[in-house]
Amino acid sequence: MSTAPADKSSWSLEIINNVPADRVFKAALFDFDGTLSLIREGWQEIMIPYFCEEFNSSVPNKTESDDEVIELITDFVDELTGKQTIFQCLQLKIEIEKRGGHAKDAMEYKNEYLRRLFLRIEDKRNGLSDGSIKPEELLVKGAAEFLSALKNEGIELLCASGTDQPQVIEEAKLLGLDKYFGNNIFGALDEHAQQCSKEVVIQRLLTENNIKGENLLSFGDGFVEIELVNKVGGYTVAVATDEKHQCGVNEYKRKKLLSAGADAVIPDFENTEQLIAHLFNKEEK
Repeated sequence: MSTAPADKSSWSLEIINNVPADRVFKAALFDFDGTLSLIREGWQEIMIPYFCEEFNSSVPNKTESDDEVIELITDFVDELTGKQTIFQCLQLKIEIEKRGGHAKDAMEYKNEYLRRLFLRIEDKRNGLSDGSIKPEELLVKGAAEFLSALKNEGIELLCASGTDQPQVIEEAKLLGLDKYFGNNIFGALDEHAQQCSKEVVIQRLLTENNIKGENLLSFGDGFVEIELVNKVGGYTVAVATDEKHQCGVNEYKRKKLLSAGADAVIPDFENTEQLIAHLFNKEEK
């Protein structure tokens, strides 16, 4: 069953697969950037041009046009969104070396990307710290209310991000989200650079917490978290937020997340009551 895709001017829930009547959820895994937080909105506008710059300067005899380079890099950046940043940097290195170019160490790419990104988001972080920006201004609509509603349903909440762990924890606190997740906030660690943080969290849940895949809910705007939870039999909700306008669905995101196996699509969490009713097979009041 499927409703019409969400329209820019109103909230709607697009259902691809209904929740089975006997389904019992015990835990919910959330992505951070773009799913809950808008602090890093527009990070692709930093990463993709920077990667193109590095690619073009490192591959002296490239056969691709500038447009083809942009398409190549955009595709792998999108496909790896949700994994740690280092995975995208490693792929850049692979693509350069594949063409006979001289690539830098992936960590060099990561550090330079983060330097550029922090210049973009510095004012937001400072504004949250000094109170000149309210947390709700940089939260996806309805996020806090929805997290609270899930806790009231007895759901364990976990947050797993591809962003470095110290920054995820810091930004979650700045947005007031730490009270919902407690110690269940996980991010990228350099010592585990080759492991997907979200995959690690999911495996821990399944092996250590007596949770089956079907007991797991997932909310994210990246291909990776949707695909991983879909594979273990969980129920996946694509949060296809238009981050720039903070209203309606980003159609590009929507199509990408549907291809990853999303069971439902939302623009944000603003209609908490309808979303809770859908997930827990309740009648709306």
